[in-house]
Amino acid sequence: MICIKTEKNIFTAFILNLSFSVFEFFGGLFTNSIAILSDSIHDLGDAISIGLSYFLEKRSKKKPNYKYTYGYIRYSVMGSLITTMILLIGSAFVIYESVKRIINPVVINHDGMLLFAIFGVIVNLIAANKTKEGTSLNQKAVNLHMLEDVFGWIIVLIGSLLIKFTEITYVDPILSILVALFIMYNVIKNLKSIVDIFLEKTPDDIDIKEIKKHLQEVEGVIDIHHIHVRSIDGFNNFATLHAVIEKYDQTIKVELKKELREHNIMHSTIELELKDEKCAETKCKIDNVKTESHHHH
Repeated sequence: MICIKTEKNIFTAFILNLSFSVFEFFGGLFTNSIAILSDSIHDLGDAISIGLSYFLEKRSKKKPNYKYTYGYIRYSVMGSLITTMILLIGSAFVIYESVKRIINPVVINHDGMLLFAIFGVIVNLIAANKTKEGTSLNQKAVNLHMLEDVFGWIIVLIGSLLIKFTEITYVDPILSILVALFIMYNVIKNLKSIVDIFLEKTPDDIDIKEIKKHLQEVEGVIDIHHIHVRSIDGFNNFATLHAVIEKYDQTIKVELKKELREHNIMHSTIELELKDEKCAETKCKIDNVKTESHHHH
């Protein structure tokens, strides 16, 4: 459960980030620095994502009902998806603008840039410190954003000093491209895991063959098939499976569920079949797929 403290932290971070990104945007215009402008886009993306995660985190805590039988857990995944898109578009825009700047350099107010950077590092360190406690994943993501911001500002700080002492202005667009690429790299990694969740792909930390082997070792179990494991939000894993058994015994299911919990699967639906019973769902067996695929010609 998200504690009120976490929600309050996320909200504080949201307000800080939002006001800061506006301030930054004007700072970028005033100092003519694309690195600061690019940071403001990044910060705006963060603010929006923090805002979304604040609302969707609250929403995702709602209890399941007949419309959303799995509850609202995926709302937080939706939040990540929206943020990810914002950050991707923002970064692409920054790279485009920076390349233009490298081709046609502009005069940069490096002193203003330096002041902004010092201020930026301080504000973001405070914010990162504020969001450090808290357990939820959203909270961890928010904290990561904050640390990225600190990192971005340290780069701007170094850049402004370089420009001040070397007079080479294209340090600025090159820095912003680096920051943008760094953001894009993280964002694309994040996007991949979101897509995996929506495609119901077996979670990365789950090895179905291994689980199957362990489940088949349970006393009284002859075979395990039709096993599916998916993740609702990247942390909660759900499984369904059929277990073929010698004779009906209710301890079998208890044992199977215990084994699944050890593999980080908290919610499972298990169908028990007696050994002479014909499974109605042969089509879905993963093990048959290999042999079936040859007959399609």
